[in-house]
Amino acid sequence: MTQTQRSEKSKTSILEKAAAFIVDRRKAFYLIYIILIIFSIFSTGWVKVDNDLTDYLGDDTETRKGLDLMNEDFITYASANIMIDNVSFSDAERLRDIIEDTDGVKEVEFDDTTDHYSKGAALFGVTFSGTGDDKASEETLHKLEETLSNYDTYVSAEFGDMKANTVANEIKVVMVISCFIILTVLLLTSRTYMEIPVLVITFGVAAILNMGTNYFFGTISFISNSVAVILQLALAIDYAIILCHRYTEERETNGAREAVIAALSKAIPEIAGSCLTTLSGLAAMAFMDYKIGLDLSLVLIKAIAISIIVVFTLMPGLLVSFSPLIDKTHHRNFIPKITAWCNAVVKARYVTPFLFIIVVAAAFFLSGKCPYAYSYTNLTTIKKSDTQIADEMIKDTFSSSNILAIVVPSGHYDKEQALAADLEKYDEIDTITGLASVEATDGYDIGDMLTPRQFSELTDIDIELVRVLYGAYAADKEEYGRIVGGIDEYKISLAEIFDFIYDMSEDGYVSLDDDTKEDLDELKEKLDDGREQLESDTHSRLVLKLNISEESEETFEFLSTVRAEAEKYYDSDDIFLVGNSTSDYDLSCTFSRDNITISILSILFILIILFLTFQSAGLPIILILVIQGSIWINFSFPTIQNKPLFFLSYLVVSSIQMGANIDYAIVITNRYTELRKKMNKYDAIKDAMNLAFPTIFTSGLILASAGIIIGLMSSEPAIASIGTCLGRGTIISIILVMGILPQLLVLCDYIIEKTSFSLKDRLQNGGAENENK
Repeated sequence: MTQTQRSEKSKTSILEKAAAFIVDRRKAFYLIYIILIIFSIFSTGWVKVDNDLTDYLGDDTETRKGLDLMNEDFITYASANIMIDNVSFSDAERLRDIIEDTDGVKEVEFDDTTDHYSKGAALFGVTFSGTGDDKASEETLHKLEETLSNYDTYVSAEFGDMKANTVANEIKVVMVISCFIILTVLLLTSRTYMEIPVLVITFGVAAILNMGTNYFFGTISFISNSVAVILQLALAIDYAIILCHRYTEERETNGAREAVIAALSKAIPEIAGSCLTTLSGLAAMAFMDYKIGLDLSLVLIKAIAISIIVVFTLMPGLLVSFSPLIDKTHHRNFIPKITAWCNAVVKARYVTPFLFIIVVAAAFFLSGKCPYAYSYTNLTTIKKSDTQIADEMIKDTFSSSNILAIVVPSGHYDKEQALAADLEKYDEIDTITGLASVEATDGYDIGDMLTPRQFSELTDIDIELVRVLYGAYAADKEEYGRIVGGIDEYKISLAEIFDFIYDMSEDGYVSLDDDTKEDLDELKEKLDDGREQLESDTHSRLVLKLNISEESEETFEFLSTVRAEAEKYYDSDDIFLVGNSTSDYDLSCTFSRDNITISILSILFILIILFLTFQSAGLPIILILVIQGSIWINFSFPTIQNKPLFFLSYLVVSSIQMGANIDYAIVITNRYTELRKKMNKYDAIKDAMNLAFPTIFTSGLILASAGIIIGLMSSEPAIASIGTCLGRGTIISIILVMGILPQLLVLCDYIIEKTSFSLKDRLQNGGAENENK
């Protein structure tokens, strides 16, 4: 016995011992899984879901830095746009008062301009007393919806758990439909009816454990939370089917226990090899600058790993326990032979590969022109949520606005006013709101610089007392030259002198009459409210309402213009532009890097795995060409249709398509290389296609169906576009694997042989004589 044979025997022996341990300790494994399931049912409710994609921007992006500053320094109250159609202006005014008087509503923006009343419709800009994370804001919104239920009302708002709840309800429907399709496919491809309960239990346990163990990540994105379970079932179903089919084969000559042990020991290396390509494709996403890739990668890799563990440790025991029923429920094979297709593919081997090259070249060009979108503005979904319907109605009736915030160092009201004045000259800006420009009273803004005389006239405080107060302020700031040079010319911003006088009054150093004190209290309330939203000890923000689209080259260029204006007054490193448009711009910059990273890494990882699997330099290139070709064809559709594609869909689906669909190509190639040892290449490829078809049909149909259903049933553009692209890409991959790949294997048979690193029998059983017949 050679050393290699002894090594293989030792390896097989270890696998058989492990398989026997799992089978014989199946009740212990049942108990362990029951405990884990109970834990997971509870821990699923502990998982925090992040509904904001901007949270996954890189730490070095301007939007991320600006958002972090705003979250630390300012309060951003929850808001909603409520449109009431078919209402008179007088009724709209009455409804404004009702909305404003509702507990939890801070203020309502409504006037007689076309921005708020147009075509018999009223648009109310409602600001709530709580933030977007405050449950009270969501409760107030529901209260308003009930109050206005008798009117033709459209509510556009996304805060709290509103998006998560909508997506969760949609995914439940998707899961039900997907499970029905999976059961139907399993029924068609199974060999006994009682395999199905075993597979269902295996899938169910793996799904529950994956959802429950998301708790250990703390927070996951709403995308991962929504699609992980469905993709887990679609991507990992092969592993359970492989073990199940192995068991059925072994059961013909062995008892139930021995059959499971033999099947598991043989399936472990086969399943492990199959999952590596899927895991490598998913792992490539972890290297994205946009951290949603890492989030999806970790959740899906964990999902696949859990599925493999469940198949290896739970399913063997289930097969033994269900073996009496499995033995009694055999049925005929419902999947037909595809001999006619195989013959047609072989006959067309000199034509379609060249057409494939032309199509792939065109697809490469078209996919490079894909109209990517970085926001939801121009995206549409087949199913629409109430919020989407409301957004469309509001957009059609009123002009849409685009909000941009400029965050700058605080304490310079003169600079803020000057910047606001410079920006007002641009037609792209409708309004500018900053604390320095907020009107205090009698035509004075909070940031206006006032002399003692002006402040005295404004507040009706005696001029002599004001002079004393101005002097005290100068002394407090150690600006003694102001006192010596003449206090009457000393100018202080209204906000600063007001704060000083108010504090002096509160401490009892200044005595004011009741009317003046009441005016000061009113101004103090307005100033504090403005500061909560617009100023902190370190930063101020100016809020701009733009009349240009959220995502366009024009908008991105205007961001540079705004920054250039701000740099007249502040250092460039101290300026942060924050808004949907800046987020879109950052995502567009990140996408170009992530696209290259994922493409290179996914191909590199899989190329290495294929190289080691087939020990050939030629085969991996052929397989990669077919699957990469399917990716290019898939993403040429948006260009042909002139339909924007959410950028994240490309990054996620290209990784999954390369990692998962390559398995279909591996199945046929494995069969072909095995059969090629004993027959000519034409017979080998025909038999390989017939043998591989049930596996490819089962896995491909389930993955494609899951993707298409997600695309049809989800109103969330990011999730829907991932589903649509995944479904379409899987179908394209199946067609190429079952049509083009066999032809390339036959045509490149000589090259494959010459680039192989393993010694093997060239041809047996008359293969040489029949090779060219």
